[in-house]
Amino acid sequence: MEKDPALEQEFISTVQQNKQIIYKVCYMYASNSFELNDLYQEVVINLWRGFCTFRGDSSISSWIYRIGLNTCISYYRKSSSRPKTVALVDNLEVYEDTSKTAQLKELYRLINMLNKLERALILLWLDDKTYDEIAEIMGLNRNTIASKLKRIKTKIVEMANQ
Repeated sequence: MEKDPALEQEFISTVQQNKQIIYKVCYMYASNSFELNDLYQEVVINLWRGFCTFRGDSSISSWIYRIGLNTCISYYRKSSSRPKTVALVDNLEVYEDTSKTAQLKELYRLINMLNKLERALILLWLDDKTYDEIAEIMGLNRNTIASKLKRIKTKIVEMANQ
């Protein structure tokens, strides 16, 4: 890609505005802070590679989710030595209310027990994406998304009750 300062600045601004999305996706697939940083860098690199070809057919956040999820899933496909479930970094002290912190940690623990596709779907749903947006990001139809999310929610409740 030819160096274009305006394009670079637009890209940097876009990444800054959406860094929470990138970190959220990477966090769901990383087992430690080093992997989190590696995945974040991989996602940003892939975003840069596709940035000039982004047509705006979807929202920029949907496009970033799709690139992020595909990057993270590909990262784990390339390495057969990775565990099937990964443990989240245990520093979720985001709330002063310890009951909320405990609930959040438990939710992430349960989500980490899901397979990659289920994790991606529930992550998007928890981020208040509509079924149509999730379908667009994941490349599935809306009815499939609705059905899968219903099964995932049931599975999480069952795992929580064990």
